[in-house]
Amino acid sequence: MTATQPLFVTVAGGFEGLLREEMSSLGAADCTEARGGVRCAASLETAYRICLWSRLANRVLLPLLQASIGNEDELYAAALGVDWLQHLGAEQTLAVDFGGVRPVVSHTRFGALRVKDAVVDRLREATGERPSVDTERPNVRINAFLHQRELTLALDLSGDSLHRRGYRAPGTMAPLKENLAAAILMRAGWPDIAARGGALIDPMCGSGTFPIEAAWMAGDVAPGLLRTHFGFHGWRGHDDAVWKSLVDEALERQEAGLARLPPIVGYDQDLAAVRLALANVERAGLKGHVHIEKRELDAAEPVGRVTGLVVVNPPYGERLQDRSTVAPLYARLGDVLRSRFGGWQAVVLTGSDARIGLRPERSWQVRNGPILCRLERFVLADEPTPQVHVPEALVNRLRKNARHLRNWIKREGIRCFRVYDADIPEFALAVDIYDTEEEGRWLHVQEYAAPATVSERDAEKRLRQALGALPDVLVAPPGQIAFKVRQRQKGRDQYEKQGRGGRFHTVIEGDARLRVNLTDYLDTGLFLDHRVVRRHIGEQSRGARFLNLFCYTATASVHAALGGARETVSVDLSRTYLEWGRENLAANGITAGSPHRLVHADCLQWLRDALGREGPFDLILLDPPSFSNSKRMTDTLDVQRDHVALVDAAMALLSPQGELIFSNNRRRFRLDPALSERYTVVDRSKWSMPPDFARNPGIHRCFSIRHRQ
Repeated sequence: MTATQPLFVTVAGGFEGLLREEMSSLGAADCTEARGGVRCAASLETAYRICLWSRLANRVLLPLLQASIGNEDELYAAALGVDWLQHLGAEQTLAVDFGGVRPVVSHTRFGALRVKDAVVDRLREATGERPSVDTERPNVRINAFLHQRELTLALDLSGDSLHRRGYRAPGTMAPLKENLAAAILMRAGWPDIAARGGALIDPMCGSGTFPIEAAWMAGDVAPGLLRTHFGFHGWRGHDDAVWKSLVDEALERQEAGLARLPPIVGYDQDLAAVRLALANVERAGLKGHVHIEKRELDAAEPVGRVTGLVVVNPPYGERLQDRSTVAPLYARLGDVLRSRFGGWQAVVLTGSDARIGLRPERSWQVRNGPILCRLERFVLADEPTPQVHVPEALVNRLRKNARHLRNWIKREGIRCFRVYDADIPEFALAVDIYDTEEEGRWLHVQEYAAPATVSERDAEKRLRQALGALPDVLVAPPGQIAFKVRQRQKGRDQYEKQGRGGRFHTVIEGDARLRVNLTDYLDTGLFLDHRVVRRHIGEQSRGARFLNLFCYTATASVHAALGGARETVSVDLSRTYLEWGRENLAANGITAGSPHRLVHADCLQWLRDALGREGPFDLILLDPPSFSNSKRMTDTLDVQRDHVALVDAAMALLSPQGELIFSNNRRRFRLDPALSERYTVVDRSKWSMPPDFARNPGIHRCFSIRHRQ
């Protein structure tokens, strides 16, 4: 490497300007921003210094060749023209990374293969031997980048990406790369805050990335000091004496810097995350310098009397089960910052549309991997302000409803119930309480569309107010709120799981133990407004054959089986819900299969095929969705249009003395009078409505239908 050589240093998109400033501070010359990085000129010592000290860079690339190519053969020829013997020997290993916009190369793997072939052929021609390929830890890593027809071949002096500092436990993943965390801290002004003695607090620290990067930054610790391997270590141009002198200098600076660290604290409510963060802190050489503690978000507070920076990367809500808890979490975060950290600054990275209820002083768009995120910086008022005001009318209504239901809940042993249903138009929410066996009380909150008279801004403000009030009023842990926006589901969305890896809870309903999932689906697996119907089915099932059409999670079948049904048949189109039904049966000691069958089928087609094949049933529950156009159905279903045919088909399977319970949740549903001419029909909607849904009697319709005697 000559005295000064061009370099290209890569960085996460959106941080090129910060990297240019950092490159200049590390001694690079002629620094200019480019998409995804910075071009500069540097000596060998400066290139090493960048590898050791850059907090922002991903890779440090030393260009060897730039050429225009038109096809794969020209790619091979260009790579063959490089004197590779200057950079590696035939006894060494290599790897090739290939990327960029590449219309003249069919595939990145093929492009990498052609470059590798050229390197191997050039070395074999010169030495008679060929190097081996090692994609994990090669002696030399070659980077090929193709933009349209312009090819750049470079040596990767960094080896592994520089975000791999060496303090993270092998095999563990983090939602935030180390260099992105460092970039956020720089954007937040942390170096200046730390120089003034300001503290740093991360109230949701996870594996500890922010506290560790902040401590290394404030303590003048080189981010590459723990790494045992860089890409230049196997390069023939490597000068070990120059490298070792830089490492010695970094060790001296670290010893002096750690002695003057300001307070740096990380909190997390997850004990496993806390343990991982503590292990990472120790590996980073910061034991005794960075404090990590298990603590709920609501208990986060300043350290001593100093002010400083709050930095947090809350969950983004990319998946439904995450979104269900994001809005309450963000409301709590805003309350904590507003009420506890007066005079501090804060920076929040989020990929969610949820807001914390504070006006940012500055915001940027950045990428965290594939996710487009928003980085917001806040300057908090000098004096802490009270938490978001909670309208007295909402609190009073919640308490009034809870008092009204108290005796019924106690008498009936109710564990899951609705306590509020848009009783006040300005707070368009449905609030259900689920008292679970595993974690106690959870609140399931669904937001309806606000009235046209309420602006979007006011609706968002009132939502934050409600979410802040609910835990205290309804005696639930603040972290156990599942929030959803209620909207119509179509086609497959009605049936398929929309999240991945959510958690289930067990609740008690009468004699039944039922599994609910409060986060992964729009509905929880238990329709609370059908509680009376399920109890009736349990009471009427002794010795009976029970058919459950559109069975959902088979909760009614569980009640029937526990009530003594000699056989139950549960039919649904969704394998996901049938598997859930299997778990519900198992939770009550009932094995799915004969005599308690779960049938995967389109109920419309199953009813057509069942006559003559299935014996008569003594009790049938027919509870179809209002509408369905799932691709797996042979026809679309509209309950208003199709209910006569559905009822007739179900009645053909009903025993002479049996009962069909037909229910649906379509607003303004009207039963066709023709059914009353053929059967004995009793409207039991009022009977079937439990006290917690009496405020909203239109939520479902229910009919008892029997054969005329």
